[in-house]
Amino acid sequence: MDHPQLPPSVTELDLDGRKIWLVGTAHLSGQSVEDVRQTISIVQPDTVAVELCKARFKALTDPQAWRKMDIFKVLLEKKAALLLTQLALYAVYRRLGEQLNIQPGAEMLEAIELARATGAKIVPVDRDIQITFRRIWGYLGLWQRFRLLGHMIGSILDTKQLDQSQIEGLRSKDSLEAIMAEFAERFPQVKGRLIDERDVYIAQRLRRLTGNRIVAVVGAGHVTGIVKNLQIEQPLEPLEQVPPRSRLVSAIGWFLPLMLLALLIYGFVHTGAKAWTNVWIWILATGSLSALGAIAAMAHPLAILTAFVVAPFTTLHPLLAAGWFAGLVQAWIRTPKVEDLEELPNSTSTIKGFWTNPAIKILLVTALTNLGGSLGLALALAWVGARSI
Repeated sequence: MDHPQLPPSVTELDLDGRKIWLVGTAHLSGQSVEDVRQTISIVQPDTVAVELCKARFKALTDPQAWRKMDIFKVLLEKKAALLLTQLALYAVYRRLGEQLNIQPGAEMLEAIELARATGAKIVPVDRDIQITFRRIWGYLGLWQRFRLLGHMIGSILDTKQLDQSQIEGLRSKDSLEAIMAEFAERFPQVKGRLIDERDVYIAQRLRRLTGNRIVAVVGAGHVTGIVKNLQIEQPLEPLEQVPPRSRLVSAIGWFLPLMLLALLIYGFVHTGAKAWTNVWIWILATGSLSALGAIAAMAHPLAILTAFVVAPFTTLHPLLAAGWFAGLVQAWIRTPKVEDLEELPNSTSTIKGFWTNPAIKILLVTALTNLGGSLGLALALAWVGARSI
């Protein structure tokens, strides 16, 4: 039975003789911070679980965490696009927080600080954010990926201010669940990986905790799913697996460059010297559009030159990308300083910040150069193919 003094946002559960109190929060709500404070004060838990993974827990509790990031390691491990996506989502979240006049994740930070003050064990119970993003992306079709990217870019570019009714709506539990329902309707596959799977994951992590009095601070939209999955033991390993690259995507990745190469060879066999025109089309189309991507990211001239030079070769091998080379050159010439890394969260608050912060610019150079190279390959293939008919 629910404790009469607890806030309405709290759900009290019994699990094998243990008590679990789920505090359903709206992540941008001042009331949620108060609900967390009141619940921990009344319950006096021995364990406090928070809807954070280890990486997000570290970022929230250690303001200096960004300064330890190795940008070269990010590029070499091919995680530039992933990190750029995280920063883009953080930008939208931070902008909402500024309009609501509250720090994003304030209720999680409050739970952590209160746990430390009372001697309770603190446990981040969410799935690693990189695994979540990779599972979302890996199971999407090509068209769905374009739709999702368009939706994200639109959210970043949307700088309009919320009116008072929208602000109050975002602070409420019902409205947060409505937002999730709307997102699920537009992107059901994303909702499954982003919300449903994490409901299962968090529930199973809670089942494995050793405390007898557990307060779990989670987003309000997760409460129903967690309650549903808490009573049944399920393995975590399937939810932590990164999906293999789609066979169709892999096939396309090899098919396009092999087709271009075949057309170039066909040109030399059947047209002789005229085939050199096809070679120049390939070089100029891939090199120019890759360089244009680097220019759009406001890259250093040497990074732009690198993009132009390597693109014709990297576009013939699906395991290479011009953006990686251009990004490494940009990082070598304009290596981010400690203060640049420290400013990463602040830089994402404006569109301009994405281009002026040296660390984010490296990610943009990598991503936009790769995009240009892909478009260049498609253009070269269409052009050379038309000439060969």
